Amino acid sequence: MSTILDFMGGDHRACDDLFAAAEDAAAQKNWDSARSLFERFQAAMAHHLAMEEKVLFPAFEARTGMSMGPTQVMRMEHGQMRDLIQEMAGAVASADHDRYLGLSETLNMLMQQHNLKEENVLYPMSDQVLGGELDDLLRSMEAVSTEPEAP
Repeated sequence: MSTILDFMGGDHRACDDLFAAAEDAAAQKNWDSARSLFERFQAAMAHHLAMEEKVLFPAFEARTGMSMGPTQVMRMEHGQMRDLIQEMAGAVASADHDRYLGLSETLNMLMQQHNLKEENVLYPMSDQVLGGELDDLLRSMEAVSTEPEAP
């Protein structure tokens, strides 16, 4: 049986690998490859953030009663990451080498700090308090949609 830390930590690394590949392509001004890799990174990040915000965080908050604790900080950082990713999408679309790499450096620092907090604090806490429903949680996270919900 996997843990939340193993499952989500592995997803962090998959997102990081796509991020690095897109950054390498942009650094080499291989814009077709950079755009394709960036789109894959953007989709992977959207799915990762949705797994946390739609499944993991609500389950953690319901079990612990903490809605103003670590999950609130993570949601704020998710917003910052989404904003940077959106700006990067514009930079990669217009083949703006310097802007893309500058934004990429900022996002990389934010993601690494964020991932450390999740992997060292939130995920172990989640494994501890949600262990009894782990299989259902992991299945729900895998199945989460990144499509906006209908009104």
